[in-house]
Amino acid sequence: MKKISSYILRYWYFYVLAIICMIIQVSLDMLTPQITKRIIDDVIGKNEINLLTPLLLVIFIIGCGRCIFGYIKEFTFDAVSSRIAVDMRRHLFCHIQSLSINYFDRTNTGELMSRVKDDIDQIWNALGYVGMLIIEVTIHTCIVLTCMFKLSHKLFLIPVIAMPVVAVLAIIMERKLDTVYEEISEENAVLNTVASENLAGVRTVKAFAREKFEIEKFLSHNNRYYELNMKQSKMLIKYQPVFQLITKLLPVVAIIYGGFLVINGEITLGTLGAFSLYTTNIVWPMEMIGWLSNDFASAIASRKKIKKIYDEAPLIKEPEHPVELKHVDGHIRFDHVSLTIDKKPILHDISFDLPAGKTIGIMGATGTGKSSIINLLQRFYDASEGIITLDGVNIKDLTLKELRSNISLVMQDVFLFSDTVTANVKMGKKETVENEDVVSALECAQAKDFIERMENTYETMIGERGVGLSGGQKQRISIARALAKKTPILVLDDSTSALDMETEHLIQEMLNEVNATKLIIAHRISAVRNADEIIILDGGQIVERGTHDELLLKKGAYYETYMAQYGDFLETKEGRRLLYSY
Repeated sequence: MKKISSYILRYWYFYVLAIICMIIQVSLDMLTPQITKRIIDDVIGKNEINLLTPLLLVIFIIGCGRCIFGYIKEFTFDAVSSRIAVDMRRHLFCHIQSLSINYFDRTNTGELMSRVKDDIDQIWNALGYVGMLIIEVTIHTCIVLTCMFKLSHKLFLIPVIAMPVVAVLAIIMERKLDTVYEEISEENAVLNTVASENLAGVRTVKAFAREKFEIEKFLSHNNRYYELNMKQSKMLIKYQPVFQLITKLLPVVAIIYGGFLVINGEITLGTLGAFSLYTTNIVWPMEMIGWLSNDFASAIASRKKIKKIYDEAPLIKEPEHPVELKHVDGHIRFDHVSLTIDKKPILHDISFDLPAGKTIGIMGATGTGKSSIINLLQRFYDASEGIITLDGVNIKDLTLKELRSNISLVMQDVFLFSDTVTANVKMGKKETVENEDVVSALECAQAKDFIERMENTYETMIGERGVGLSGGQKQRISIARALAKKTPILVLDDSTSALDMETEHLIQEMLNEVNATKLIIAHRISAVRNADEIIILDGGQIVERGTHDELLLKKGAYYETYMAQYGDFLETKEGRRLLYSY
């Protein structure tokens, strides 16, 4: 994680400008009591009326100067802190994107949303308005104390005694608030997770009539969030009256003690008047300490949360000296590959050789490791044992960009973005895919007809995760997205499971014409029967392999699946004829 100081140093010249303007503004503030002293002592006390107009003009100029330099100060702080927040959010998001899949397997989306949005906002606040006030309070206090000391050494002792008391209380409060803010930040992440999951799965919630349960779950976390904020408020309320008592007593004590000094002739009435104004000025920083400590503690807690994300390192590393393939044919080879995640074996001794342009079908029951083969090919995970090569090169020696940009993947869990149909199809290669390619890909995926019936056709907004489309429609758009990418390798992970038999048949015929190396994961025989080789997985191992005809003759797991899917049909005369035709 970049230190916050590195962001500040990047824009140091703006901060210097803002602080110079702040010093000038505060210094102009400090001139007003001096003018008041002159008015009391000279204009009123010595009846020098001719000085009144110049002194009032000076007060007017001071006011104008304060406005100008105050505006520059605040605008600069706001502009720079906003720029830093943008940089921090960008760097954090890029780091999150660089993390491996295993991190997202154990981290909630709501937590990441809280870090990227809420916690960066807290730091933004600390570097902007709150940070400005902390610096201003410091400068303001130093200048006021200097002016007080020059006016009267004896009166100067009053704020010197009061300020350490306030500072100690502020430190104690900040330490206690730090713990509370840790808890608030954690609960905020949980609350975001519950809300985002519920809204994303609103159809499932309604389908199972779980509205009441989900509302109660949300309210329980909402109440916890409320309790933590009340705990914070009670802590502030506990210390805030002490701050206010000290700040209210300070001017009173100064005036009473100063009155005795005036009576004894040690100071003039004008000096007491000026000191009273300075006392009012010193009260403001003291009153701000509690609030500033509160916000600063929040920013520190947020920084700790963000640092935890930066402490995570991607397990999938880019090669130091990558091999660059000038042209990818798509020859894939798994050589005795095994995968273990968290000491749990997923795949064991997987080997197959898939020449460029050929097709392999992968079948097996749920949880046998079919999708894990695709995860290994994409380097979402690295194999625990064995080697995977692309055109004879170990995929670990290729950059992730080169590897993944040459693979078009149609995932089992279709994800469509809240964007137009065209934008979703172009996602693979947004800069190079033409609109004609989009139309062609959608036509091949049997999606053109239903899209052209939509009100805005290809520019129709399809909603978050494809809400508003059927499962089959989403799958067809996902297939079109992969086809439009035109890569040498095409991976289909149970990509036609939501389609009717007729549409699936049309898409399968189209896929047979696609000139690419194809890996097809499926539960339906119809999806893999034309593959050059079919492998059957069970318990993470290959238990059968061969062509469609060879596997039927073996009468093993593949044959049993075939009979389960087509057995009733094959009992008919026509069905037996079709079986013999295989």
